[in-house]
Amino acid sequence: MTDRERFIEIYKNNIKRDGADALLDYICGPQSDFFTAPASTRYHNNRRGGLANHSLNVYDCLCDFLTRPTVREKYGIDPSDETVAVTALLHDLCKINFYHETTRNVKDENGIWQKVPYFEIDDKLPYGHGEKSVYIITGFMRLSREEAFAIRYHMGYSVVTADARDVSAAFQMFPLAYALSCADMEATFFVEQ
Repeated sequence: MTDRERFIEIYKNNIKRDGADALLDYICGPQSDFFTAPASTRYHNNRRGGLANHSLNVYDCLCDFLTRPTVREKYGIDPSDETVAVTALLHDLCKINFYHETTRNVKDENGIWQKVPYFEIDDKLPYGHGEKSVYIITGFMRLSREEAFAIRYHMGYSVVTADARDVSAAFQMFPLAYALSCADMEATFFVEQ
């Protein structure tokens, strides 16, 4: 099964709210490069198709994180299957049409310059990161407050522009935000390296 097929299957099996079909049509449509875009320019999954693969990896990591008895019983993080799919699969929609494929010159092992493919940022909607994903999603379907905060703060403390007090408050108020952040970091630094 391809990443595209698996993404669509998980999405359709779990996300049933009003507007979900229209959002999936947008993600799969010709105006979106979700299934061909990289997840980053230089770091994790910086290849064609990396964004969809990363979203699936975050989904798998979040599902695994939530199986821990302590997480559900002691910490009270017990989201619905729909909320897990919404937050994990859609947390990086901000990266749709965000990267532009180009080339750059790099010396090979013999010191000869070679043109190699390269992705660079071409942000046509500079609205932040997590907040931009929330903005895109809510143009199609409603998010719960918990889902919106989880997506907004999925980068945790790694976002230089984020106020640490806001991140801490979001994690305390909405523990799913912490769980999604952990899943995103696990996928980025362990699964995709």
